Amino acid sequence: MAAFLIVFLTSLLTLITLPAAESRLYSNYYQKSCPRFNQIVQDTVTNKQITSPTTAAATLRLFFHDCLHNGCDASILVSSTPFNKAERDADINLSLPGDAFDVVVRAKTALELACPNTVSCADILAVATRDLVTMMGGPYYNVPLGRRDGRVSKASAVEGTLPRPAMPVSQLIQVFGSRGFSVQEMVALSGAHTIGFSHCSEFSSAIYNYSKSEQFDPQYNPRFAAGLQQACADYHKNPTMSVFNDVMTPNKFDNVYFQNLPKGLGLLKSDHALFNDPRTRPFVELYAKDQNTFFQAFARAMEKLGVHGIQTGRRGEIRHRCDEFN
Repeated sequence: MAAFLIVFLTSLLTLITLPAAESRLYSNYYQKSCPRFNQIVQDTVTNKQITSPTTAAATLRLFFHDCLHNGCDASILVSSTPFNKAERDADINLSLPGDAFDVVVRAKTALELACPNTVSCADILAVATRDLVTMMGGPYYNVPLGRRDGRVSKASAVEGTLPRPAMPVSQLIQVFGSRGFSVQEMVALSGAHTIGFSHCSEFSSAIYNYSKSEQFDPQYNPRFAAGLQQACADYHKNPTMSVFNDVMTPNKFDNVYFQNLPKGLGLLKSDHALFNDPRTRPFVELYAKDQNTFFQAFARAMEKLGVHGIQTGRRGEIRHRCDEFN
């Protein structure tokens, strides 16, 4: 009876402690199994950013679309098959730039040569994003490691889970709030628009024939609106035509995005809404005034986003290729 009790208690203890152990992430997770992990990722993203300057913004956006949907599990990297339409082919993800996918694939290829079947695509995407943000002048933040790659990727599950350019603030708050992010954290993460660009089609309705009496949305600075009309004149013929989100310092991660909003220099409807809504305006003004405060808030929010919905241990896998399940 005593022996049975010992076995029972040991088994119970294992069941209690296993999920907690599996769910832990560590900053030095690959210290022994892949000691050159950080250097390989750093070298890869540096080379890619130099040859293709849109990589940083593209990767940051890819990270958001992966993590905010159903957790940081690299499910957005999986390609569709005749039997499954994957996340990356959901309509909201079709405009994701190829540079972001490419930089992860390059890092994965190098890491598979150095330490096969060891590093997850989810960890690569998380660290690559942080390194690129830092390269652009943004804040450094901690990225604990040990994520596993997800085994499910379905386009049909994406609808309604990601913010869209024309969403009103109430819906944006709902999208972020449903994933545990406060209004302030949402505004801080929106500061990612300090780099990158948006396609003309995402805001064309606000700058052409806005209403019977106005050619463009009056929330735009008139000179800015005129410039956008000229820049996007041929967007019907060229759907990929785009404009920088921050026209003042487009290649620098700073707080100028927030400084632009009170001046009518926001690009998207959601950008203008952040300044005009009383729930979000105080944080826009705070971050516009103090870049350090914005950087600290952005770093904390990114650390939180980076562990959202992660899979660890036996709940996920280490993909051999980032674009397909094992």
